[in-house]
Amino acid sequence: MIFVNLPVADVASATTFYTAIGFEKNAMFSTEQASAMAWSDTISVMLLDHGFYSTFTTKRIIDAKTTSGMLLALSFDDRAEVDAITDAAVAAGGRELHDPEDLGFMYSRAFEDLDGHGWGPFFMDMAAAAATMGQTGPD
Repeated sequence: MIFVNLPVADVASATTFYTAIGFEKNAMFSTEQASAMAWSDTISVMLLDHGFYSTFTTKRIIDAKTTSGMLLALSFDDRAEVDAITDAAVAAGGRELHDPEDLGFMYSRAFEDLDGHGWGPFFMDMAAAAATMGQTGPD
């Protein structure tokens, strides 16, 4: 399982945003200081207010609106799903980072959440990727 911990300025607003783009809140692991947001059975995002996040590290919390600490990518089954999550993110107050990128075998978009954390939803046609790269599969 993967748990991504993100510092957020406002847990309630961040929870609303992530719900709008398809995450489900797990009430059992959520409080006023944190929301456990499930993407799948194996991937969850923990939205932690700055005070609570600070209990896990002695490092200064970056301002993700001005400093990039990581970019998170989610794979989708088709281009329409990539468009749907990006459009939902923008409608919920997020910001699209660049125009869609279409490499033929891969289609991607990118957005930031309310706190500036970057997400890159993408669809990759593995057969087309292998043909483009001149490979038939992993070595």
